Amino acid sequence: MRDIRVASVQFNHHANNKEYNLSVIEHYVAQARSELVELIVFPEMCITGYWHVSKLSQQEIEILAEPVPEGPSTQSLLALSKANNMSIGAGLIELGDDGKLYNTFVLAMPDGKTAKHRKLHTFVSPHMSSGSEYTVVDTPHGCKVGILICWDNNLVENVRITALKGADILIAPHQTGGCHSRSPNAMGLIDLDLWHNRGSNPEAIRAEMQGRKGREWLMRWLPARAHDNGLFLIFSNGVGVDMDEVRTGNAMILNPYGEIITETDSVDNDMVVATLQAKELDMCTGKRWIRGRRPDLYHPLTEALGHELDPHQARFSEK
Repeated sequence: MRDIRVASVQFNHHANNKEYNLSVIEHYVAQARSELVELIVFPEMCITGYWHVSKLSQQEIEILAEPVPEGPSTQSLLALSKANNMSIGAGLIELGDDGKLYNTFVLAMPDGKTAKHRKLHTFVSPHMSSGSEYTVVDTPHGCKVGILICWDNNLVENVRITALKGADILIAPHQTGGCHSRSPNAMGLIDLDLWHNRGSNPEAIRAEMQGRKGREWLMRWLPARAHDNGLFLIFSNGVGVDMDEVRTGNAMILNPYGEIITETDSVDNDMVVATLQAKELDMCTGKRWIRGRRPDLYHPLTEALGHELDPHQARFSEK
């Protein structure tokens, strides 16, 4: 890997409004170009909208979905990528060749190539399927990029496998924070009025977004994914009202030691930019730990316990 300048964006998408959401992407790509960014990351399903999909019928989701890369949204990302000599990642709903619907993150690259990752743990709708492959791709920027979407990152095995496949950078697009949670110690809902009144009282909503319903929850586990696996990590998230929940933003970029290089505490749309220093990968803790692995001990990791749940059940289960 060589040094590379990257950006992470948080923004409040409009449900079912691809034209608007793509215009926001275009705005931040232009801003990033002025800051010499080569790789920019946008949130999970930010092109189609996210949480409202939980209330849609299969037919309504199919209307929103597109093939990848042939669909108009991917083609728009490719045109933007080529015009700005920048790799651009953003999420949407994919209509697969198999007729299934996927929560997919597309990476459009300036050489005309695309990569896509289908979320491994999809729970937003029972009409959508989970992917079954890990995604690590060579980019035109001299680095290997892995992609895991939101809940994919919560399961430690997924990040370790992505690292073992050679990723230097983990792209981690989310729609999280301010979520209803079965656990009394994880997240929790945020009053929608705090978001709507952010202009007159920004500190009230900022306190919630930076507290245990947002940033404090992320800090329990997100830095460990970078640290333990020796990866740079680009965290992108929605911000603001998403149907009946408030996403908490906190776009950030972390180094392979799990340290935050840059982040935002904005309560609105925002972008952060950082230069990733390749030398930090050489002797970081995670890389050394991976070299010290004993794979002969790890067979239990692949054995079913007998009470595994599908992603939708696992996310919303009482137990």
